[in-house]
Amino acid sequence: MTGCANDGAGDPAGAGEADATTSASDDDGSSGTDGDDGSDDGSAPAVVGSCEYVSPFTQGAECRDYLGEGWSEDDVVADCEGLGGATALGQACAVEGMLGRCTIEQAADRVLEVVAYGDDAGACATQQLGCETFGGGTWDPAPLCQGDPGGSDGNVFIQPTLECRDPLPGEPPGAGPNGQVCTWQMISGCTEEGRHFEDYASCDVVRTQRPYYPSPPAEGWDQEDPRLDDPVYVEELAWVRSQIEASACVCCHSETAPNGPSNWYIEQPGNFINGLFDSGLAMGSRWLDSSAFGAYAPQDNNGFERETSGFPSTDPQRMRDFFVAELTHRGLSEADFAGMEDFGGPLYDQLVYEPSACEDGEGVRRDGSIVWDGAGARYVYVLDAGSANPTVPPNLDLPPGTRWRVDVPADGDPIESGSIAYGELPAGTTQRFPEQGAPPALTPGQTYYLYVTRDVALPITRCLFTY
Repeated sequence: MTGCANDGAGDPAGAGEADATTSASDDDGSSGTDGDDGSDDGSAPAVVGSCEYVSPFTQGAECRDYLGEGWSEDDVVADCEGLGGATALGQACAVEGMLGRCTIEQAADRVLEVVAYGDDAGACATQQLGCETFGGGTWDPAPLCQGDPGGSDGNVFIQPTLECRDPLPGEPPGAGPNGQVCTWQMISGCTEEGRHFEDYASCDVVRTQRPYYPSPPAEGWDQEDPRLDDPVYVEELAWVRSQIEASACVCCHSETAPNGPSNWYIEQPGNFINGLFDSGLAMGSRWLDSSAFGAYAPQDNNGFERETSGFPSTDPQRMRDFFVAELTHRGLSEADFAGMEDFGGPLYDQLVYEPSACEDGEGVRRDGSIVWDGAGARYVYVLDAGSANPTVPPNLDLPPGTRWRVDVPADGDPIESGSIAYGELPAGTTQRFPEQGAPPALTPGQTYYLYVTRDVALPITRCLFTY
């Protein structure tokens, strides 16, 4: 499951279960410690400070402890500012109400401990997988998470479908067949300009594609904004809102969201733009890149594009200019974001991941059986060596070089290691690629790439094998 975060909710690098992958100086993570606050001799590394923030990827509350002499107070402040959080120097994170702690040892004297809060045991598997797979850390579960994490957190990613509906009474005919309005049910999808996304697609489907959690808007969101007395500004703000209302952003950023909005929301009193963090505005201005979230081509998305701005728009340069002006209003320039990581968290990490050789017999064996080390899978790929890593739909999940891809539907049972053979489709699954016919035969002695995921963006095995 990925996160409701391609909308500028907050920190670009913070990614909930994978937040621990980033810091002021190191973003790749390394093998973690045993998860305790202290070392083997009972001494505890000094807590230089902590940072409380809302993860834009899960929209859940998190806190970082910065442990060891390798962290300076300036390091802590800078890293926390990048997360849009609140720094507490010399003070450790609270542990009440936590799901667990992810410990990442960047160096012997430089340790990050990320505390994830919540009361939903269904989120434990995702948190553990993110910590260990994406963060390279050690997951220390709280009692709530000490049972079997299972194979899913209960919210399976539903693949996007094109939904065509009759226009609402009083609305003009749509551009689709027979005057219908056709909308991709996807977090990056948009309905026709001037319409509301939730009228023409299911937000319940969209919220399976990004974890949804309620969280408050940025500090100062409710301060009086004199620009609302400027009719030119008000007109432009209304246009931006109408563009957002046509997008799937409203599934999490509206007061109609099931448990309340995530960070900013379109019905917010006053100026809803003031609810965004600085980094969210930087995504809108494209000063921070968010392409790791994926996007439709405008011709497939009712004319909406999100390459020029991180927010989809039928006039992307106008949208970008609006967010540049907002950042200027806050006294910020592009230089203020130099060195900050782009949006995407684990999605970006997966895009740039460099696979290594398979171990312990993983790969496609000469009898065709596909073997991996880990839980049941919903997506199995065999690709040419050197292919890009598959991540999220609509444009990053089927890279060139894919030889075979098998999907398990959202209501199906995961495939177990060894139960599937190359080119032989198991019952209840779908061959996504090739669209028809058998995949090309594997050549003995040739190296290929096995990519197996528990769900979209939750990899189990990513390794190179020789057939």
